[in-house]
Amino acid sequence: MSLHLKRIYEPKDDKDGTRILIDRLWPRGLSKKDAAVDIWSKDIAPSPALRRWFGHDPAKWTEFQRRYQNELEKNPSSVEELKRQVRQEDVTLLYAAKDMAHNHAIVLQRFLGKD
Repeated sequence: MSLHLKRIYEPKDDKDGTRILIDRLWPRGLSKKDAAVDIWSKDIAPSPALRRWFGHDPAKWTEFQRRYQNELEKNPSSVEELKRQVRQEDVTLLYAAKDMAHNHAIVLQRFLGKD
């Protein structure tokens, strides 16, 4: 099966498979109907403290990746559930961050071994 990344503000596509929102907060200005989210996995997202510390600052990117991977290692139940989902079907991880090169979805995808 395949694992894709997509900003939640992009339109739904038939190739998306199961759409999993991986943000702790609901995306601004988007209704639940328009988002077309199948699963909202809040617990897989970075902790509020880590999210605030990072602040989407590219200068903190390397350290953010290390810290978020550490959080993922301490959250085996959520990680295993996501891995199970990916083994069964195509999955698209949805995130709201504007920066498509420096966000937690990239770290999570790599952590799951699906670069």
